[in-house]
Amino acid sequence: MKRMLFTLLAALQLFGGAAAPETLRDDAIDIKAPSAVLMEKQSGEVIYEKNAHERMAPASVTKVMTMLLIVEAIENGDISLDDTVIASERAASFGGSCVFLEEGEKMSVHEMLKCISVVSANDCAVAMAEHLCGSEQSFVERMNARAEELGMKNTHFTNCTGLFDDREHYTSAYDIALMSRELIRHDLIKDYTTIWMDSIRNGEFGLSNTNKLVYYYEGCTGLKTGFTSLAMYCLSATAMRDGVEYIAVIMHAESVDSRNNDAKALLNYAFANYTLCPLRQGSALPPVYVELGKGDCVQPEYTGPEAALISKQGSGNIEYTLQLPDSVAAPVKKGDSLGSMSVLINGQEAFSVPLVASHDVQRMGLSDIFLSLVGSLLGRN
Repeated sequence: MKRMLFTLLAALQLFGGAAAPETLRDDAIDIKAPSAVLMEKQSGEVIYEKNAHERMAPASVTKVMTMLLIVEAIENGDISLDDTVIASERAASFGGSCVFLEEGEKMSVHEMLKCISVVSANDCAVAMAEHLCGSEQSFVERMNARAEELGMKNTHFTNCTGLFDDREHYTSAYDIALMSRELIRHDLIKDYTTIWMDSIRNGEFGLSNTNKLVYYYEGCTGLKTGFTSLAMYCLSATAMRDGVEYIAVIMHAESVDSRNNDAKALLNYAFANYTLCPLRQGSALPPVYVELGKGDCVQPEYTGPEAALISKQGSGNIEYTLQLPDSVAAPVKKGDSLGSMSVLINGQEAFSVPLVASHDVQRMGLSDIFLSLVGSLLGRN
């Protein structure tokens, strides 16, 4: 069967290098904290890890999951930013980082989410948990279910705040990276996690972000700090430059400065050494003719991730080469393999992307074939 070969030079000059860089470990970067992870958002590639799967107390970094469930509820239409949340006696009783809610005080979901994101407000986290699920316990069950869905194998939540030093409340640096990655896929959260200073109660109560990287690290998009005597200083830091976003997770650091310096070291390393290679060509994929199909052709579509992390070693054009048949025989089912696209960096194949059928095409029956032939004879086709 004939095959069509297309080679298109990417218009954008990107850096070439080895595909799927190996994960760096321990002493490759000078990280003081005992546990850390560096992950690229779009591909999910882990660039660096240090005791990444060790179970540790997360402190208020727990609220990454709390914020994720809130944002998902908003975007699913279950609640809106304008909805009113009424603080319960229990929510108002929470100390630590808080905005001193009073029992019966009313705030919008927007204000609650801002307080959780900016000052890590425990009282607002509990109020939102109760608003969404009726009780914090029910909300925690949903947190654990969502963690399982995300593949967080070393995580178990017992509360929505991380305030208490509970040995049964734990996660890992890698799992934090997973839930952070899921959270920053929702652009809405960055409207809150990038706030440096703000206020509530008509300007009477000031808010200042607990994540100082928001102010002084270029491109910082969040995300969440934490501290307890058991967890020590924890951080999930996210930053974006030139369309590439990284997640740096630090656990059990000795101080705020040490925590922030470790996160900056990881992010600096990522921005200096890596970039993304698109796994999609710029132009539309050509359709493939379907022999004896009720439809004339089937449209190929890409599968898999949209981009892959590559090293910035050497530079050159990225080439995309399509391997597609002139035709396929009916029937065709959605998801059937049609061909592939090779991504070449510096003339070497770095990635192969499967191309599959985007829809079903049924095979003609005898009556369909007869009618088609008649139509052809009458000049209708």
